[in-house]
Amino acid sequence: MKIIQITDTHLMPSGVVVNGVDPETQLRAAAADIIEKHADADLLVMTGDLCNYGDPEAYDMLRDILAPMPFEVRLMLGNHDDRGNFIRAFPEQPQDANGYIQSFKDTEFGRLLFLDSHEPHVIGGIYGEDRLEWLRTALAGAGDLPVTVFIHHPPMDIGIAHFEHIGMHDDGALMRALAAHPAGIRHIVFGHIHVPMAGTSAEGIAFSSGQACAHRFITDIDIPDPLWTGGLPCYRIIKLDALGLRAYDVEVGQVATDRAPVCEGP
Repeated sequence: MKIIQITDTHLMPSGVVVNGVDPETQLRAAAADIIEKHADADLLVMTGDLCNYGDPEAYDMLRDILAPMPFEVRLMLGNHDDRGNFIRAFPEQPQDANGYIQSFKDTEFGRLLFLDSHEPHVIGGIYGEDRLEWLRTALAGAGDLPVTVFIHHPPMDIGIAHFEHIGMHDDGALMRALAAHPAGIRHIVFGHIHVPMAGTSAEGIAFSSGQACAHRFITDIDIPDPLWTGGLPCYRIIKLDALGLRAYDVEVGQVATDRAPVCEGP
């Protein structure tokens, strides 16, 4: 199974720059590259902060950009999004009984969970009892294969000073619920932090973030006020199959210097 992840696109009305980057230009370039090279993908997941201020015009633009995608798309909310405007723009995106943008998808390699950590006017993530109740039910029905989780906010401490106070505000409840799943959690995929990172939680659960498609930070994990920078449009290819899960970073527009020879081995 091939899954494409895009995260932190921060769309604004056309022509508006955010932190020195035009998010529309970035996302259109990434989308065109995906359509050209990965039309065989099974799923596109956008892990939140779709729009910088949740503007209706920005969601309309997102719908236009995604319209040519030849595969299923699951959209998720981040702290910059607006739930009401999102639902009006994408009423077909699945919701749980409480109106959270939460859903699951069953595959031959286990259940994929798409979790909603957005809370209006909160920069960090919220995952309260009403959401946990849905999660427990979704985990209970997942069968005997490991679960793969997609969410905007990392549900563990990721050790970056800027995010010390704007991570998941749940006292570890989400991670405890995931760690209790008998079949295990294969991987947690998230956004929010605007830099790529990978690790293993204290519970032994593997996790990783995608690089922000729009503005991103110059990586400095120890200072609370890091510098914004630009960069090439980007996305990730996630392969989920009998070998497990693997994620590959893609940057659009890299300049080639030469072609590597074929390595015959051994």
